[in-house]
Amino acid sequence: MPLVTTGELVTRAATARSAVPAFNVVTLEHVEAVIAGAEAAGAPVVLQVSENAVRFRYGRLLPLARAAVAAAERAAVPVALHLDHVQSDELLRQAPGAGFSSVMYDADRLPYAENLAATRAAADWAHGQGLWIEAELGQIGGKDGRPALDAHAPGARTDPDQARDFVAGTGVDALAVAIGSTHAMTTRTAVLDHGLLGRLSAALAVPLVLHGSSGVPDAGLVAAVGAGITKVNVGTALNIAMTGAIRAYLAARPAAVDSRKYLGVGREAMAREVARIIGVLARTPAGPSAPRPPTSSPRHPTSSPRHPPS
Repeated sequence: MPLVTTGELVTRAATARSAVPAFNVVTLEHVEAVIAGAEAAGAPVVLQVSENAVRFRYGRLLPLARAAVAAAERAAVPVALHLDHVQSDELLRQAPGAGFSSVMYDADRLPYAENLAATRAAADWAHGQGLWIEAELGQIGGKDGRPALDAHAPGARTDPDQARDFVAGTGVDALAVAIGSTHAMTTRTAVLDHGLLGRLSAALAVPLVLHGSSGVPDAGLVAAVGAGITKVNVGTALNIAMTGAIRAYLAARPAAVDSRKYLGVGREAMAREVARIIGVLARTPAGPSAPRPPTSSPRHPTSSPRHPPS
């Protein structure tokens, strides 16, 4: 089916008191696994390509983006394409022509005033292109090039009052908040601050996003969605599933050389994990019929999806 927009999916999720699953993809196998898992679960999904993934692909966005668009257009469930953790303005400006309906602009490494100014400029440009834009406030940490972070350290968490001012000052459509998770966790031991999440949800009229969700136990994810998280980002969990399956396959078959065999096993493992996580996110305490308190709709939820040039 045709690409949908991230704004559409997030708006629907906010109305249904649920969350959109958003999975980071690095290879074509990731793309295919995410779509297969979403189809198995019968749920919409967001494919996310991060700036780190673009760097891994020799700095070229279009090859993976075009593959993702082609796969999404053949999916049996709605699929949106999101450009994640963008720090480069040059990369940001490639998004509309590469099939992306949304971007996450990441200026959180900067002091607050500079983060606000840079994000405001990015949001103005993105909205002019019909893009939905997400930002981050607080110290989630764990991304490449950032120092190790104690997610429970003083000052690491997103402050509700500052977040309200940041959203008003930047005009972003969604905000990723720091409530105890960390990017790239390989253990599911993150303890979320649900009290803070409740205060953030009450203070802000835009959807809230949880980064570092691979490190959050199932019960924590369910509670977070019930308390106001509307988009859940997952990346490391897929890599754990893929790597574990490939290691097991090669350990049992030391003479194996056909990459299709072990990549296929890895792809299947990722697809199962995608379907499992989507099932977890569907277990919100309030159920799909109980709407959340009103939130502002994303500015461009129904803008036409961008397609790469032919």
